[in-house]
Amino acid sequence: MASCREKFLFSFSLDLFMLILHAAGQERFRTLTSSYYRGAQGVIMVYDVTRRETFTNLSEVWAKEIELYSTNQDCIKMLVGNKVDKESERVVTKKEGINFAREYGCLFIECSAKTRVNVQQCFDELVLKILDTPSLLAEGSKGGKKNIFKQKPPQPDASASGCC
Repeated sequence: MASCREKFLFSFSLDLFMLILHAAGQERFRTLTSSYYRGAQGVIMVYDVTRRETFTNLSEVWAKEIELYSTNQDCIKMLVGNKVDKESERVVTKKEGINFAREYGCLFIECSAKTRVNVQQCFDELVLKILDTPSLLAEGSKGGKKNIFKQKPPQPDASASGCC
């Protein structure tokens, strides 16, 4: 089910507002999701580490859709592998996630929504990267259509604690 959440973050000595639009990866919401990407400062792509097809759909469906509809060339992309609490059922390795993130220029983290491991960190790291990108903070950052997946991937930051 598609949903929309508003979240206030009181981290980093700033009051931040996030509008989170969620389509649950379902095809029936694809007509709605195109409007979600326009002007977005950040996009989180989530896959289930226990279901290979959710990982495969990232490159076959979701990355293409972000490329097609995103209007912000500096949009921060984050790849999140979910359900790490089900390690015995894992079919997508962490290395595969890291490689995908590098290929598409995404931040990467694994988490568990069930146990809440790294969930807050996903949002914190995305917000920190957005705050560290001046063009995303400038008024009128909803620039023209740009090719956001063909940019040089960000260089790893050795000081980042949880992102690979």
